[in-house]
Amino acid sequence: MMLAGELALAKIDVAIVERRPSQNLAGSRAGGLHSRTIEVLDQRGIADRFLSEGQVAQSAGFAGVSLHISDFPTRHNYTLGLWQNHIERILAGWVGELAVPIYREREVTGFAQDDSGVDVALSDGQSLRAEYLVGCDGGRSLIRKAAGIEFPGWDPTTSSLIAEVEMTGEPELGIHRTALGIHSFGKVNYEIRDGKVVYLDGGPTRVMVTEAQVGHTTEPTLRDLSEALIAACGTDYGIHSPTWISRFTDMTRQAAAYRDRRVLLAGDAAHVHAPDGGQGLQTGVQDAVNLGWKLAQVVRRTSPESLLESYHAERHPVAARVLHHTMASVALRRPDERTKALRDAMSGLLGMDEPRKRFAAMLSGLDIHYELGEGHPLLGRRMPDLDLVTSDGPLRVFSLLRDARPLLLNLGVPGGFDIAPWADRVRLIDAKYPGKWELPALGAIPAPTAVLIRPDGYVAWVGAPGQLSLADALSTWFGPPAAV
Repeated sequence: MMLAGELALAKIDVAIVERRPSQNLAGSRAGGLHSRTIEVLDQRGIADRFLSEGQVAQSAGFAGVSLHISDFPTRHNYTLGLWQNHIERILAGWVGELAVPIYREREVTGFAQDDSGVDVALSDGQSLRAEYLVGCDGGRSLIRKAAGIEFPGWDPTTSSLIAEVEMTGEPELGIHRTALGIHSFGKVNYEIRDGKVVYLDGGPTRVMVTEAQVGHTTEPTLRDLSEALIAACGTDYGIHSPTWISRFTDMTRQAAAYRDRRVLLAGDAAHVHAPDGGQGLQTGVQDAVNLGWKLAQVVRRTSPESLLESYHAERHPVAARVLHHTMASVALRRPDERTKALRDAMSGLLGMDEPRKRFAAMLSGLDIHYELGEGHPLLGRRMPDLDLVTSDGPLRVFSLLRDARPLLLNLGVPGGFDIAPWADRVRLIDAKYPGKWELPALGAIPAPTAVLIRPDGYVAWVGAPGQLSLADALSTWFGPPAAV
């Protein structure tokens, strides 16, 4: 949905194929948005829709260690607790406003690509013709497999069940460790008070329990959940009436390539890992925002097809790092005494200020750095949401990115730049910013005289000595100059 929204903002004809009959999702599923994901939504002017329904907690987490981010230089220095069913509903509302058609109760069954497009076969016998096909179809992605893209990685070492159920018993709420591993109980209905989760009375219970065996291939049942709870806790607490039951593992795999000619991958279709840290949804949404404007420019013939090569080049290393750290997190939560000692030592280390800032910036997505060359610390990093002073009054940087257009922000002498050959694509704003420049984990940085900001909010050029010339950067990212 995020990718479809990005393409629709660029006036690209896009459609979603969805096997579910409606946007309704049984149960809450995953929950939470991290700082950079909230910033991305803010860049599009829709963050308040999520914030109005979520619960704010000023922390990120690694291997069970809570890392506060309240001192980070961002408007969104917190994690937002919000269940997946609500995230999807709100996002679907935005996509609906952008008039994106959704072909429901249909699945992609195959495709054939040629030099000019892709023929996409659907389960109802119909077909669609598209210039490009993006597989956002999860870890078992049919599109990835049909494209012949390899999915190397590591098999699971642990397996867990997660569910929403009713109970006749009353387990102790919270996270528990046994010889089998971690299990937890919590109410679906909760509030966050003073940074702590407070569960409300009534409603279904959310259960997570580590299974004794790895390698199950069938869909989990209530009996499987009961047996796992008895093995871990000695009782199943009288579970009944499940809303949903699911299984997850720490299988860790990443697509060898994010693109095969006219077929691309995003989200879980490109990378799967343990849910530790809640980074899966964040990585997928940010994949979409990185890809959307690039694909739109290629479809419009504004940029050459080679621009799509930067999608893999930028996003593959980001997901590889997520995979690396989630594997470390899984290793640190093993139940044996030696791992517990290591976990305690790691907790002490992360209690120190600099390690805490480094890991929290990584987990929240605020330290992402695309390799765009040497130079100013801003180059290749997220643009901060500064309060600007302009001739039109005060403006936030993110408010200037609402329509997903690139922006040249001139902070020096007004009228100092002429970008007429790109004026149809790039917006030019003269502004002043009297405050200090600061980035999460890096701290204070020199104030630039100008910055070229991509539609995804990352800085493509900085007006400072030794940088790639502005004309070269404009041509690289937004196509060759037009005749003026």
